[in-house]
Amino acid sequence: MIGGYVGLAGHTVVEDMAIIGGLTGVHQFVRIGKMAMIGGTSKVVQDIPPFMLADGNPAQIHNVNVVGLQRRGVSQEAIAEVKKAFKIIYETKQNTAAIVSELKKRLRPLEEISTLIKFLETESRRGINKKTPIEDFEGDLIFPEIPELGI
Repeated sequence: MIGGYVGLAGHTVVEDMAIIGGLTGVHQFVRIGKMAMIGGTSKVVQDIPPFMLADGNPAQIHNVNVVGLQRRGVSQEAIAEVKKAFKIIYETKQNTAAIVSELKKRLRPLEEISTLIKFLETESRRGINKKTPIEDFEGDLIFPEIPELGI
């Protein structure tokens, strides 16, 4: 499902049952995986893996799209495995090849895991989005000075 005023640049691939919120811009050659959900007004510059929830400018992966998976009738067993995959992908600093190897070793060969692995193994022109919001916060918040307001 694609919301209103979404811009998809050339050669963008949107897989089955993905949801893109309104006013989102997607860079050329980006792939959006099966059952992924992207929040409105996002700027997507890298591939969003299947079953993930992304939002922001630039878009960052926030979590697994659990509600979307449940609504599509995905089993609790499969959702639990996708959550484990999320941790392997986003809580390590490994490259994609090492992550795929880890997924194959540690997770059950369910259809959803196979879909995720296939997506990660497919050549990417823009790279896989492996950024999460927690990576942005490293210390004090910096606010601009606004003399007109006395701050």
